[in-house]
Amino acid sequence: MAEDLEKFDSMLLAMAQQHTGGVKDLIETIVSFLGRKTDFFVGGEPGAWEKVVMDAFRKQEKMSRSEHEAKIKERQDADKRIKDIAEKKKREREVQESKITEVTDDEADKLLKEIEEKRHEMKDEPAEEAPKDSKNDDDSDNDDPKEKGKLKPNSGNGCDFPNYKWTQTLEEIELRIPLSMTARPRDLCVVINRKNLKAGIKNQEAIIDGDFQHDVKVEECSWVIQDGRILVISIEKVNKMNWWSKLINTDPEIATRKINPDPSKLSDLDDETRGLVEKMMFDQRQKEMGLPTSDEQKKQDVLKKFMEQHPDMDFSKCKFN
Repeated sequence: MAEDLEKFDSMLLAMAQQHTGGVKDLIETIVSFLGRKTDFFVGGEPGAWEKVVMDAFRKQEKMSRSEHEAKIKERQDADKRIKDIAEKKKREREVQESKITEVTDDEADKLLKEIEEKRHEMKDEPAEEAPKDSKNDDDSDNDDPKEKGKLKPNSGNGCDFPNYKWTQTLEEIELRIPLSMTARPRDLCVVINRKNLKAGIKNQEAIIDGDFQHDVKVEECSWVIQDGRILVISIEKVNKMNWWSKLINTDPEIATRKINPDPSKLSDLDDETRGLVEKMMFDQRQKEMGLPTSDEQKKQDVLKKFMEQHPDMDFSKCKFN
């Protein structure tokens, strides 16, 4: 039944956008239509129409409240999963740090012995060439062959094309389409379905017409005309846990590995989760620049401290992973 009703969504959305007074004006128009063009009010017993209306409204209210509560629970479950992950990472860091600091005398002797053996093994080996600067590689695409040849995301984690550009967050997408003329809503044709989008000026070839990469929530999508010359379409994602690599299936893909979440959103997180996200973002930037991650830097600092404590030992030809 819900799917049968959804086929009218685009038409009703278009009607709603024509009513500047909001839902009240839209309902007034629908009721007026029933009174002028049908026998809705006079076709049955006096007051029978009221029961029909109230039954329909109560049914939709129950469904809306149920869906709203489900969304709240979904957000709460997602927050809990994030907190659980943060707690797990924190415990793992604490365990790792305790392993680094709590080194017994026997373990220290074993480490010294291994270093001494490596030093003797590599004593007569020729020095290797210095590694090439990773910055000269194709923007570190060689680290992940799947990302090679893909476009770099724009500042909004989407992509810019001659006829339109789009940006995204994990929850939604904003599509901006420049128009060739000053237009009003009635001059445009915008059809948003769960799997596809068509938009442009009426009686002209569509500016964009194709299938979405992933499903969208039609009832949460909307569009407006900005300054009379830009069509702005807001698209709500169904899956809010992944980044889109393209808006329409015929578009070239962007490298989602290079997407950077908006740092301003970090202020909404608790301290532990924010620390975890900041660490992940720092490690990603370090990898792209060919530099050590935070964990690798910590290991290097421990080794550096050990070398400073043993200046008599020669580490020049040793390799450490």
